[in-house]
Amino acid sequence: MLLLAASAASAQPGTKPAVLSTPSAPAHGSDSARLIPQHTQNGVRFVFHERGAGKLALAGTRVAVRYAGFLPDGHLFDATAASGSPLRFRVGRGEVIPGWDEVLPLLPAGSRVRVWIPAAHAYGATGVRDPDDESRYLIPPNTELVFELEVVSVR
Repeated sequence: MLLLAASAASAQPGTKPAVLSTPSAPAHGSDSARLIPQHTQNGVRFVFHERGAGKLALAGTRVAVRYAGFLPDGHLFDATAASGSPLRFRVGRGEVIPGWDEVLPLLPAGSRVRVWIPAAHAYGATGVRDPDDESRYLIPPNTELVFELEVVSVR
């Protein structure tokens, strides 16, 4: 499984955390075809497939997330399905890419969303090299990423 850890190279100095009101998605179980995409102050976009009814993750909260990550051309680069269990980490601690730390506090437990993360809040200019072939990239530099996320639990 590809580690979604943030690197200093991908964070932009002087960026401020997003200050948003609670997302205005319809209640639990709503039809996503009528949803309006949301976005954060730093350009992370997301749309609810299903809005959960659970707790929101605060900084330092432990979460479990199932995900599939795609390049803009639709190529799957990583997914929790490969390991069979969700990714567990603490929100706001830099344990994942900055775009995840920014959007997760806006997603109640039980939510399923599609998220578009600008390159600057993913792996930036460094990208992610293929560990089996250093001449290739798993994620090319300056690539926007698309994720399907399911917030399994917030503790």
